[in-house]
Amino acid sequence: MSIDQAVGLFGQWQAWFAQHPLVFALVIVWAFLWKGLALWHSARGSQPVWFFFLLIINTLGILEILYLLFFRRRRRVF
Repeated sequence: MSIDQAVGLFGQWQAWFAQHPLVFALVIVWAFLWKGLALWHSARGSQPVWFFFLLIINTLGILEILYLLFFRRRRRVF
């Protein structure tokens, strides 16, 4: 994919989200909820490397969900 094609594709997505602001807002809320939950668990679990990567990398919740399912430290209840 060339730079011109990538810019054109980005412009198409931008136009689509401009026509559907509710969908855009839901995507933002979805990403923030997962990011907040994952950041909270990584901070409470003393995992600063995960905290850094979760804070910097934006994947619309995909990395956050993978972290929460497979990599977070689980506390014992009893």
